[in-house]
Amino acid sequence: MKILSVVGARPQFIKSAVVSREIRKASKEILVHTGQHYDYKMSRIFFDELQIPEPDYNLEVGSGPHGWQTGQMLTKIEAVIRNEKPDWLLVYGDTNSTLAGALAAAKLHVKIAHVEAGLRSYNRLMPEEINRVLCDQISSLLFCPSTTAVKNLLAEGITKGVHLVGDVMQDILKQALPAALAKSEILSRLGLKDSEYCLATIHRAENTDNPSRLKNIIDALNDVNQDVVLPLHPRTRKEVEVNNISIRSHVHVVEPLGYLDMIRLEKSARMILTDSGGVQKEAYWLGIPCITLRDETEWTETVDAGWNVLAGYRTDRILEAVQTFRLPLTRHPLYGDGRAAESIAKIILLAS
Repeated sequence: MKILSVVGARPQFIKSAVVSREIRKASKEILVHTGQHYDYKMSRIFFDELQIPEPDYNLEVGSGPHGWQTGQMLTKIEAVIRNEKPDWLLVYGDTNSTLAGALAAAKLHVKIAHVEAGLRSYNRLMPEEINRVLCDQISSLLFCPSTTAVKNLLAEGITKGVHLVGDVMQDILKQALPAALAKSEILSRLGLKDSEYCLATIHRAENTDNPSRLKNIIDALNDVNQDVVLPLHPRTRKEVEVNNISIRSHVHVVEPLGYLDMIRLEKSARMILTDSGGVQKEAYWLGIPCITLRDETEWTETVDAGWNVLAGYRTDRILEAVQTFRLPLTRHPLYGDGRAAESIAKIILLAS
C-alpha cells in the first residue's frame, strides 16, 4: 500500500513526525512538503529535531494570497498524485496545504484520510474553518481527536469512516518532553527562571491581519506585570512593523522557535497567552494556565475544564483574565492516551 502524506506548515510537521513513523512500519509513504512554511525556523528545524523523513517532493510554493497559494499547491500536488498513484492521500489539520491536498485527491479519485477531523469554531470568517469543513466533506477516513469532534461531524451528517483516535500532538509531546527538558537551553539563553514569565504567541490571520486587534493584544502584553516571551511569527512581525506598534522592553521578542525550545518554554511558563490551537492543548497537557486570544476555540474541552479562558482581543479583557485566573483543582485526561498515531496507521491499513 502506498500513502501520500501532504504537509506544509509547522503544526503539520510536528503531527507527521509520529504518524509517518507508524505508517512506515507496514506501508510505503511518499512525503510531500508544499513549502507553505519554508524558512529554517518555520520548517527545516522541525525535520531535524523530530527526525521526520526527508520529503520526497518539496513543492516550494511559498507564501502568497490564499487563492494563489492554494491554486499553486493544487496544481503541483495533482502532478505528484498522477506520478505516484497512491492508494491514500493523508492530510493534517486545516491549512491551505490541507485543502489543496484533499481537493487534488478528490478530483483524481484517490481516497482521503484527514487527521484532526471534526474540529469546528463555527466562525466562517476564519480561513481554517472553511478548509476543515470542506476537507471533512470529501474524506473517506476522518480521524477525530475528541468526542466533540465526532459529534460535530454527526451534526453535519458525516458518520461513515469516522474514528475517535485521540490527538497525535499528545503522542509527540510525550515522546519529546524528556529531550526538551534535558537538552533545551532556551531558559538560560533568555535569562529566565521557572514560573517567572509568561509565554505568548500570535499568528492567526484574524489577529495579525487586523491592526486594531493586533495592537490591542500587544498593548495587553505591554501591561502584563511580568516578563513576557513572544516568539514572533514572520507575518506577525511584519504587521507589527508596518503598523508601528510599540513593544515594551519586558516583552522579549524572539525568532520562531524549534519544537524542543518551545515546549521547554511552555513547561516552565507561569501562564500562556495564545491564539494557537496546538499551544492550547500543550498548555493543558503540561498543566499550565492558558488564555486564548480569540472569541472561540475548537478545543472547548480545555475551557470546560477550567484550564483555558477565552479572552478575545480586547486589552482590558486579556488583562482581567491574566489577573483573575485561578487554577482548577483537577486536570482530567483529554484527547486520548498518547497512542493516536498507532491507531491511525492501523485503521488505514485495515481500510485498504
